[in-house]
Amino acid sequence: MDVDGVLTDGRIIHMGDDEARCFHAHDGMGLRLAAAAGLRIAWITGRGSRSVQRRAADLGVDELVEHCAIKSDALRRVCDAHGCQLGEVAYIGDDVNDMPALCIAGLSFAPADAVPWVRLNVDHITPAAGGYGAVRQVCEGIISAQCGMEAAVEAYLRLGAAN
Repeated sequence: MDVDGVLTDGRIIHMGDDEARCFHAHDGMGLRLAAAAGLRIAWITGRGSRSVQRRAADLGVDELVEHCAIKSDALRRVCDAHGCQLGEVAYIGDDVNDMPALCIAGLSFAPADAVPWVRLNVDHITPAAGGYGAVRQVCEGIISAQCGMEAAVEAYLRLGAAN
């Protein structure tokens, strides 16, 4: 998935030599549930930031690709590294730089506030805007289709109890 405009509301706050972003806790829990259900998570972003690195580490994201100009190339590399096919991948993005990755993913999503051209060219549009639960909605939809939310919640709670 993309980061800015998907996991965040798209605003970037410059703070000296770093940038700040606001991430929604619901999206974080959605990603944790997805991981508990056996899904692998990759973030592909055109920018680089310690705040993004920290959030990815906090959530146990499998792959973080930063400073990426051509997201479809990064998506192909992630698939190769994890032994999966593009047709098995879901991708969520919000702007034109995400379109190459959205076009090659097996299933494509956009947040409700994605730019119009992106919304016209994806399989599904989430009811929520970027940074306000869109990722959670995608995660829950995929989990429900694959193993069911109850199984994912039970797996998450078992993992939490083991830590």
